[in-house]
Amino acid sequence: MAASALTLICAVAAGVAGSAAGTELTRGPSTAELHAAAQREIAERWRAWPTGRIFPATLPYAAEQGGRERARRIGISPRTSCADSVDAKAATALRTAGCRGVVRATYIDALRGVLVTIGVVAMRDERGALHAKSAFSDNGEPAPGLRPLALRGTVADRFTPVVRQAGSVRQAGPYLVLTTAGQVDGRPADAVAEQRPAIFAFATEISEHVLSELSTPRMPDCTAKEWTC
Repeated sequence: MAASALTLICAVAAGVAGSAAGTELTRGPSTAELHAAAQREIAERWRAWPTGRIFPATLPYAAEQGGRERARRIGISPRTSCADSVDAKAATALRTAGCRGVVRATYIDALRGVLVTIGVVAMRDERGALHAKSAFSDNGEPAPGLRPLALRGTVADRFTPVVRQAGSVRQAGPYLVLTTAGQVDGRPADAVAEQRPAIFAFATEISEHVLSELSTPRMPDCTAKEWTC
């Protein structure tokens, strides 16, 4: 009798354990797990997304004279080196803070007078991005900052570092988005008689559009291949 009772107790215990394991295996992801999946997806967008999604063919901005204009993309760099994409002083800070890669594209404004290179800097995490942000000028100066992306055979073929006249840095999540801007005619910044900061203001606006798309969370879809829940 005692042996039978013990057998029954063991069977019940095994049934309870099996039920608990089954529940664990079949339950949906928790809120914390969904949040973690969303953060992982954001962190991988810089290399999981097609570059044309990161840098659309055109980006909208507010024109100086009012109304809306669109900057047109000239080209995208195939290189993602952290060290080659920014000035040497900034490159050291990026490396220390955990830079994973930099993707760059150059745009031209609607009046075809100003060039802007946008750089998406992917950091290891948000803390690293915040730390690295301090390495870049936050008062509109182009250096230390992003190196222009010159594209041979285009209107941007003379877009070299000496042409830079303005820069910006923005941060959200694990990303920094940098800009550097100069005039199409290739004049060195120190040869420009009258500085006109307003003509470069749109650069920050279009970079914020890029940053917003990259850093805005999406609800995880655990049935899709791009998600790991």
